[in-house]
Amino acid sequence: MTDNVTVLITGASTGIGAIYADRFASRGHNLVLVARDAARLEALAKKLQAQYGVEAEIILADLTQAGELDAVAQRLRDDRRIGVLVNNAGMSLSGSFISQTSADINRMVALNLSAALTLAHAVAPRLAAAGKGSIINLSSVVGLAPEFGMTVYGATKAFILFLSQGLSIELGPQGVYVQAVLPAATRTEIWQRSGVDVNAMSGVMDADELVDAALVGYDRGEPVTIPPLYDEHQWTVNEQSRQAMLPGFSQQHPAPRYRNSSE
Repeated sequence: MTDNVTVLITGASTGIGAIYADRFASRGHNLVLVARDAARLEALAKKLQAQYGVEAEIILADLTQAGELDAVAQRLRDDRRIGVLVNNAGMSLSGSFISQTSADINRMVALNLSAALTLAHAVAPRLAAAGKGSIINLSSVVGLAPEFGMTVYGATKAFILFLSQGLSIELGPQGVYVQAVLPAATRTEIWQRSGVDVNAMSGVMDADELVDAALVGYDRGEPVTIPPLYDEHQWTVNEQSRQAMLPGFSQQHPAPRYRNSSE
């Protein structure tokens, strides 16, 4: 999808982000790796440099902190070598909406939603002006399924899906490829950090399989890639049904079922 440009990956120290780093390095891309864990980032950077002969720079940043997020955003605005952004950093929470604290909810929204939005907004104008580049946003199937009971987490991921689809429509004609990747349960540390025993769950995908599948979708130029969905037709039908409603949204008067509240 791109020339041999530098790839900036958030949440790169472990899990999905680290595997994206490995896969892009194996394709010959230099890397900018962003996360909070200095020891893990340094170890990963040294490993990838030795294994693939690429440059791997690290940026220590907590993307829930405005100043540190702004520094990464400024790097995306200024560094013309960076042609791919992988918005991977994210977190989840255990418990229900009413048991979660406001502080934890706000931190999750800041990381899952605001940070991804800020970084995409930082890099998009430069990519559009160049007429090339890619933004990969990690969403989740939970953003399609309120029935899964992860209300705020799912809401942040629904936002990322909508953002990606909107950016795809807006930036695609300007040469910028935007992909939303929707994993289901994936074996990463996000579960341990949110207090969930992933080993007690069934149907959990390994992170390397998830990323390899996502990159197949990337190479094909898919706007939305859902690795765990076997029946691709279901997503096609979902999109066709949604788009079929669009003409019906432009109405001068309410639908007949809303015109008489006594009925």
